[in-house]
Amino acid sequence: MTGPGSTTPGSTAPDVTGPGSTAPAGPRPTTRRRKVTGAVTGALVGGGVVALAAVVGLGGCSATSASAHGKGPARLAVRTGYIPQPLLTDLAAAYVTVVNSGGTDAQLTSVTTPLAAHVTLHTTQGTTMRQVTELTVPAGGRLTLGTGGDHLMMEDLTRRPAVGETVPLTLHFAHATPATVTVTVPVRPTTYQPKD
Repeated sequence: MTGPGSTTPGSTAPDVTGPGSTAPAGPRPTTRRRKVTGAVTGALVGGGVVALAAVVGLGGCSATSASAHGKGPARLAVRTGYIPQPLLTDLAAAYVTVVNSGGTDAQLTSVTTPLAAHVTLHTTQGTTMRQVTELTVPAGGRLTLGTGGDHLMMEDLTRRPAVGETVPLTLHFAHATPATVTVTVPVRPTTYQPKD
């Protein structure tokens, strides 16, 4: 056990502090480091089991804290969606909003529909549109697909849908519950703008 006036193995000067005491000459950080080293050495020699128990306890605490703060699986729901009536007979865009109430990000990896042979995922930055393999639905957030931003492109349409019709879309996700969500979205006029 160490205390004021005692010397720990490896130290060269006693740890002397308190009113009226004089500290050894030299920079203050060295003296402070010596005090901390003496306290740690004493704790390791005299209370190794207590220190180990504290470390194990902290590890358990941190795991509990993570789960208590909503670090669970992604939980998804599709809130809104629509397809603007396509101008072309073989290509159409589709937009949906996916909400994630869980504690983990999820990725939209693909979409299928009986209306098209292929559906691709696209992102738009500025005036540049590019195809991507996934779109992220952030934990506690949402993925909003819309005009001028991220969107779905339905290619090789089986037919040109009419305004007022509804179209099923099946969204496939990675790291999410459920892994697939099927929604039916309406076909809107080509110039339709959703209200925020």
